[in-house]
Amino acid sequence: MKEVRKPDVAVIGAGPAGLGAALAAHEAGLRDVMLIERDIELGGILPQCIHDGFGSIVFKEVLTGPQYAQRFIDEIAKTDIEIKLDTMVLDLSPEKRIKAVNSREGVIEIEPKSVILAMGCRERTRHQIMIPGFRPAGILCAGAAQRDLNIEGIIPGTRVVILGSGDIGLIMARRFTLEGIEVEGVYEIMDHPGGITRNVVQCLNDYAIPLHLSHTVTFIHGRKRVEGVTVCAVGEDLKPLQGRERMIPCDTLVLSVGLIPENELSKKAGIKLDEATGGPIVDGMMETSVEGIFACGNVVNVFDLVDYVTQSARTAGQAAAQYVMGTRKREGRPIEVIAGKNVKFVVPQFLNNLEDNVSLYFRVEHPERAVKVHVSANGKLLARRKAKMVRPPEMIQANIPAEKFAEAGEITSIEVDVVSDEE
Repeated sequence: MKEVRKPDVAVIGAGPAGLGAALAAHEAGLRDVMLIERDIELGGILPQCIHDGFGSIVFKEVLTGPQYAQRFIDEIAKTDIEIKLDTMVLDLSPEKRIKAVNSREGVIEIEPKSVILAMGCRERTRHQIMIPGFRPAGILCAGAAQRDLNIEGIIPGTRVVILGSGDIGLIMARRFTLEGIEVEGVYEIMDHPGGITRNVVQCLNDYAIPLHLSHTVTFIHGRKRVEGVTVCAVGEDLKPLQGRERMIPCDTLVLSVGLIPENELSKKAGIKLDEATGGPIVDGMMETSVEGIFACGNVVNVFDLVDYVTQSARTAGQAAAQYVMGTRKREGRPIEVIAGKNVKFVVPQFLNNLEDNVSLYFRVEHPERAVKVHVSANGKLLARRKAKMVRPPEMIQANIPAEKFAEAGEITSIEVDVVSDEE
């Protein structure tokens, strides 16, 4: 019978979240850390992100994706963290029992004292947005196109239409152009871009690539290979407007229509999920509803900056170490963090400990200019900041010093609001 491994902590996923969490747990005092990754190398999505823009918060310099990952890989190489590559986790129970498999060891049973979920997210596909038409070759998600081009060296087509304006789609519009591939345009069903402003400017405006807001693809033409797509303007209800269609010849349709936190394992473990984020409900130390299981990075909610992913990972890693060593601080009843005016969601959703500084991450529901961000409890402001512009794709971070909690007295809930600067 195979020996059951019983590490202090098992980190599932070795992208930026998993790397940061494993390193933080080790630095916090755990000496039996296991890092499990289904790919053949560490880094997650970062090795294919050859553009820059990573690390400005964590490292105070601008790095490419591979450079950012390598910083953590080099640090982990100096430790005795056990790394299991090309290993797929099949099951995670509420009792923190893990079943995994790889080609070297076969089925592996792992019973860690704590678990950190860092599985990241996946792309929404054509079938999830239900585009009518045929099923030809030449339809792929932006992340798949990025891997094909940057890792495999495969040119996906010669004339591309991009549906959706998520950050990967915007970055690939620029990447296609640099490779001599014609990008006819980027079509976004919403009335505002789905990516951060920096990418709209640097990837579309700087390369004269058209962005068509309030437009979508209504039909895909071609049986063996994409021959074209029909695009159409949409109304305020996001439904196509009759008489506003046009056919665009192309041989490739790239989809950048959103990311979904990868939470199949979370569901198997009985972890409560937040409908607004699609990820686990977590407290201020990134612990889920199942004691001893923590989550961080894009598995919790889709961050726009990898630096935020790393910050959440460090919190989860430190908290997992405290849990294993028995130094985890807990107070009484969990304090709910409420998404208030023009706030779609807030992470973490609960706070258990008000003795430490807390970082809240949230997104707005709709764009708004000249606003104030208010974090309040018992009618008293815990944090505030002004912003010239807030947009749904761009994460907002609010840092609350521990002393602010003490000044507010007994706190029953915390509310985050984004209000007009005139209010």
